[in-house]
Amino acid sequence: LGCDEGQLDLAGVEPTTSAAAAMTTLRPMLVDDLFHFNGVNLDTFTETFNMSFYFNYLTRWPECCAVAEAVDGTIAGYIIGKVEGSREEWHGHVSAISVAPEFRRTGVANRLMEYLEEISEKMHDCYFVDLFVRPSNKAAIAFYEGLGYVVYRTVVGYYSGEEDAYDMRKPLPRDKEGRSIKNAGMRVMPEDL
Repeated sequence: LGCDEGQLDLAGVEPTTSAAAAMTTLRPMLVDDLFHFNGVNLDTFTETFNMSFYFNYLTRWPECCAVAEAVDGTIAGYIIGKVEGSREEWHGHVSAISVAPEFRRTGVANRLMEYLEEISEKMHDCYFVDLFVRPSNKAAIAFYEGLGYVVYRTVVGYYSGEEDAYDMRKPLPRDKEGRSIKNAGMRVMPEDL
């Protein structure tokens, strides 16, 4: 918010939800943060992975992993991503994003997505950013569409064979002709990815 810690006395003041979101700071994810995700990974749509998954991302793509930290030090949300592919399929990928219930609909998720999009564009010169989402997660789909993502293809039985996944993509400035979303609407099997 532009003020140094200690200049503002908030003792005993309960911020509103939007004020609480405004007081979050994005910072690189640390290994220690993995022990403080419990308050964030509470909903049925959030995939919780084993520690080796998180360690792999933190060591291979640390610049693509960030947390939104509240003023009291709690984790308001996080994003874990990577870069992958080759040639015109070189892209950023959102592997996990989650926001604590009390910080939802406050802009935290927007800031996390903007962060990964910027890293993908400016640091890695990617053509697009993609993510997978359950078709039953209507709120997330609407959120991603609002950010400019489109359903590029459906991956049949992606979630343990029980539910399909939408592969949603957003072209970045390097993809001037929108080739990353050309022929949207395909249905593919997981082994075809």
